[in-house]
Amino acid sequence: MDFVSIRIITGDVARLVEFYERATGVPATWATEDFAELKTPHATLAIAGTRTVPMFAPGSARPAENRSVITEFLVDDVDHVHQNLAGFVTDFVTEPTTMPWGNRSLLFRDPDGNLVNFFTPVTTAAIEKFAC
Repeated sequence: MDFVSIRIITGDVARLVEFYERATGVPATWATEDFAELKTPHATLAIAGTRTVPMFAPGSARPAENRSVITEFLVDDVDHVHQNLAGFVTDFVTEPTTMPWGNRSLLFRDPDGNLVNFFTPVTTAAIEKFAC
């Protein structure tokens, strides 16, 4: 088994795709007007509209109601990324902070209120953990 993607259901696919393209610098690949993917070397962020939910199970997912999942992106320099996002991201939850497990993290919300963490390993152990 291999974990390959996470999907966000949204009421406004174009808005959310534009946000993630700008925040990550990763261009989206559109399959339909209701589904796009942002592919990174190790995983894919899929963004789908509410019209796709009944294909799985009607009512099984609702947009803008996530309060438990944090989508995380490894970045080269979280402080630099924070500077680039200032003025664009409107809801920073925390400024760049070095966490006890060795990552420097920036937590913010996307336009649907989903938590996003951009982080950079800064301790030797954290750097080794994410070395390719």
